[in-house]
Amino acid sequence: MLNTMASHTVSSNPNGMPAGLPGLPKADYRNAMARLGAAVNIITTDGPAGRAGFTASAVCSVTDEPPTLLVCLNRSASVYPAFKANGVLCVNVLAAGHQSLSALFGGKTPMDERFAAGRWSRKTTGSPMLDDAAVSFDCRVMHATSAGTHDVLFCEAVSIAIGGAAQGLIYFDRRYHEIAVPPQH
Repeated sequence: MLNTMASHTVSSNPNGMPAGLPGLPKADYRNAMARLGAAVNIITTDGPAGRAGFTASAVCSVTDEPPTLLVCLNRSASVYPAFKANGVLCVNVLAAGHQSLSALFGGKTPMDERFAAGRWSRKTTGSPMLDDAAVSFDCRVMHATSAGTHDVLFCEAVSIAIGGAAQGLIYFDRRYHEIAVPPQH
């Protein structure tokens, strides 16, 4: 069935939708996506185009061979040129208590102020790695593809740093939620 579907061509309208299917209202889609809980991450880079970072929840694992994540980045974001030119990044998965740091990197705060709010180190790529993140994936961007307003960056992890406590920060229903593994007795 999949092979048949893969080779089947469907005529579409100028928006890329198959002919005859109604478009989904943007507000409905955004409200539905608010119910898709996701880890909160700060994505950072440094290199010839400078240091930059932004908050993202559109991050996920692709494969473990080679270890690959994907990160979605809006092409109209002020940080886009730095990420595109540097070709490296670090996915810093936020831990409980990082709500204010997430807000700084998610707004219009100047870069120097964003980075001054955390403690950072560097590994293989030179991208800033948050010292108290739940986990950090130091990556090189291997491939990018465009989808709507965003680029999907496929990033190979070249080193990792795992935080001390099993805790995280999730964004669900337009609010932060802290999660933690209960202590074992």
